[in-house]
Amino acid sequence: MRASLREVDVSPKWAREVCEAVKGLSITEARKLLTDVVEGRRMIRYGRYRKKRAHHAETRGPGGYPVKVSRYMLKLVDSLEANAEFKGLDPEKTYIVHAASHKGRMVRKNVERAFGRSSPYNKTYVHIELAGVSRA
Repeated sequence: MRASLREVDVSPKWAREVCEAVKGLSITEARKLLTDVVEGRRMIRYGRYRKKRAHHAETRGPGGYPVKVSRYMLKLVDSLEANAEFKGLDPEKTYIVHAASHKGRMVRKNVERAFGRSSPYNKTYVHIELAGVSRA
């Protein structure tokens, strides 16, 4: 079963890192991880976007607390659990086998500058998708 969020206003880079952290976990483990990140108890390890990031003993490297992405991912995990229940599967035995984030549409804006000029300021939205499989 699948669950997805479309046109979410979060960072594409941090969404990718949270998806990597959630992949392979059960629904209950993913929910526990995401709630701990929101409350500031556990960190998400940054694998790709990690330049000039502080290293931490907990993640054995660069990491951080992407709270906004984690809140949206909690809603997505709840949706995946509801889809599993609807299909008659046990949510306790459902594992996340696919988690991905894709860049959505870009909203073009301008920031006013001095002397009557303006600079582009673009907002990128994100699509996030999860897929789960029930293991017996």
